[in-house]
Amino acid sequence: MIRISTHPKRRASSMAETDAPAHSSFQAAVQAFIQERLQTKLDKLKEDDPERERLRARYQPAAWIEDAAQRVQQIQAVTHSLKPIHPDARGTQLYAEPSSLPTLSELGSHALGNAFDFDVVGNAAALDVYKFLKLEVNGRSLLTALQEEDASALRALHGDATQAKTLRNALLRLTQPRSDRTSSHTRAKQLYWLTGSDACADDGYELLAPLFATSLAHTVHTQVKDARYGKANKAARQARRERKAHGGVFVDYPGLAVQKMGGTKPLNISQLNSERGGVNYLLASLPPIWQPRRQRLPVNTDSVFKHLYPERPGVRNTVRALRRFLERDPRPNQATRERRAADIEKLVDELVILATKLQQSLAPGWTRDDERFHKLARAEQLWLDPLRAELPGEDDFAKEWRWMDWPNTIGRFFANWLNAKLAGQLPVGDVEAREWQRTLLVKDDGWRETLAEQRRRINGQGGSR
Repeated sequence: MIRISTHPKRRASSMAETDAPAHSSFQAAVQAFIQERLQTKLDKLKEDDPERERLRARYQPAAWIEDAAQRVQQIQAVTHSLKPIHPDARGTQLYAEPSSLPTLSELGSHALGNAFDFDVVGNAAALDVYKFLKLEVNGRSLLTALQEEDASALRALHGDATQAKTLRNALLRLTQPRSDRTSSHTRAKQLYWLTGSDACADDGYELLAPLFATSLAHTVHTQVKDARYGKANKAARQARRERKAHGGVFVDYPGLAVQKMGGTKPLNISQLNSERGGVNYLLASLPPIWQPRRQRLPVNTDSVFKHLYPERPGVRNTVRALRRFLERDPRPNQATRERRAADIEKLVDELVILATKLQQSLAPGWTRDDERFHKLARAEQLWLDPLRAELPGEDDFAKEWRWMDWPNTIGRFFANWLNAKLAGQLPVGDVEAREWQRTLLVKDDGWRETLAEQRRRINGQGGSR
């Protein structure tokens, strides 16, 4: 992918073609760029069209570069743009390198450092100059090379050193302010910001004209788009949907909104906005919904299957839905089996979540140290308090855990509980109970992966004693 930068570590627009040919020198890159643009125009003309000769003269490298040096003032590189505020607003737009901005605790453009995409605003007809300065040789853009006064880049502009320097200075106006004076516009946003201590004093305010942080917005868009459509996150999302183990991280942005800028002509706003198709993501800024309810624990009971697990909302709703489905006596076909299997998997997920929360929120040894949990069945103590096996004086507990009889007992508890919930006129019995047990112990990746990780840890601990 071709990337432009005004610094060796700085990214630029991701608009560049991924299949652009590699060139050994800026001279070759410049000539190929100009020739390609000429050929595109010639292909639209007949062989005897007199316009062909005028185009060839206009697209001589020296003539085209001189023209580009004049047209570059029609566009401007920016990191903070006025156009997204209002398309018809006219005023100061800024190019401020993020690394030069004050470091704040709040998120802002300063967080981009040297890795950022600058935007381009102005006359769309002059964007070919921008693409020209994006040309890369060995991972270095023509713009970067000109800023560093690279000799090979200067030679690519003109054979005469003095003329090359003049062209270079003109082209570098891309990143320079268009005026020494700052200005705003009636269609730009403005606000009074209190800087003094007296809100009634007129001289205690500064008038601010906010600009759109286009470089920051583009970085946010890139990351959100990767989370929504990237291959890595897609694989993680698929694993989560199928309840399979996955070594990666799943990233999600709930409550995401999209703001479209520029309508059918997003290029009227800016170059980066056009590359995004006018799409700008807005992250949810709603306050969190607190759930102050304390975590329920298996207090004074011999099994979580008596109250703690069945009373989970997800468990209640799924059992109710499964019971209603089976009461309709559905046909014994593939669709019925898949529907029933999906509900059983939801119940297994709830069981794994319950165990994980208890294991993560309570200190190892909680089934031993707190008498409120002493009634809990031994198999459930082994299941819900596995790291108790690492504590001093718990050799017998560790031995029982490693013996691995308890997972089958938990599977039987689960199967018996579910059969009891579906008992009555429903066709469930020992065969179904064995299938419920098999779903938990064999089919569920979350259960098996957690168990394998605990086994590696506890077995390692046992070997070090």
